[in-house]
Order: sequence, then structure tokens, then C-alpha cells
Amino acid sequence: QSYCHRLQHDMYFLTSTSRLNEQVVDKIVLQLNRVYPQILTNEEAEKFRNPKASLHTRLSDLLKHLQKKGDRHCQEFYRALQINAEQLFNDLPSRKILKTSDPTEIDTDKEQYMLNDRGPVFFLACFSVAAGLALFWYCCSSETKVIGRARRILGFSPIIIRRHVRNICMLYLEDISRN
Repeated sequence: QSYCHRLQHDMYFLTSTSRLNEQVVDKIVLQLNRVYPQILTNEEAEKFRNPKASLHTRLSDLLKHLQKKGDRHCQEFYRALQINAEQLFNDLPSRKILKTSDPTEIDTDKEQYMLNDRGPVFFLACFSVAAGLALFWYCCSSETKVIGRARRILGFSPIIIRRHVRNICMLYLEDISRN
């Protein structure tokens, strides 16, 4: 998007009440007058710094004048605005469009919501299913010796699995291995 189109898009935002004060507008006009190549001539700078005209009128005239001059002049205006009113520059509607127009950029607020949408119960359920599938795959694998490894695993867990549950599991595993 060209700077002239961006400036046309931002014009209402910039000229609305109390966005830019008189000192900032004067600094921008002076910078445009002094920058190389000179964007505003001395006469034009005097016209846009005239205290007899209202700030809204001077700013509107300045923006229209820059749009007529071309893209380079509008680009220098944005540079001057960034230097003299950085917070306002960051809040411009065209800047917000440019920030969100990148399709590869992740919207962190939306991503955070999507990641935190489910609670800890969902995590525990998924973890339990994954652990159950892993244990099932491990026990049903024909390449491994199930009884010996299962006996070792269950034999070292009397604190977690009570003695009678452990005995039932051992009997069940031995019964499966015989068949």
C-alpha cells in the first residue's frame, strides 16, 4: 500500500480532536521543511505554521498538500510523525492493518486462548489414554518377553499398587502367557 493511500486512510484519525497538538504539528512542519530533499518550501511551511488558522484546518491542508505532491512526501510525513509522536504513529489505523495483514503472523491473544481453552482434566484424560495405549502396545508386542518385564515393573510398585491387586495382575499375566 502506498504512503498516499495510507495517509488518506489515516486522515480522519489524525485530524480528529486532540490527537495532535499545535507543538507537534509545528515540529512536523519544521522537520518537513528542513529534511533533505526539502519536502516543504519556506513559504509552504509558513502557511502551515500560521497561528491565525485553526489547527484542524492547517493539518487538513498539510495532509492534502502532501498527498498531491506524491508518495515520497507522504513517506517523509510518516517519518516525521514517528519521530515527534511515536505513540500516535503506533496507533494509526493503517499501522494496525499492516501489523495484522501478515498471514504467517500468529495472533498471540487468540493463540493463548486456544491453548488454554481446555483445563487440567482434559490434559489428564489425554495423558491417561496415551499411557494406556503405550502400555497396551508394550504388552501386546510379540517381540518382547511380557512376563519378565511385567513382573519387574509390577514387582517394584507395591506402594502404588496394593499387594492383592499386584497378585491378581501377576496371576492374570501368567494365565495369559500359558494360553
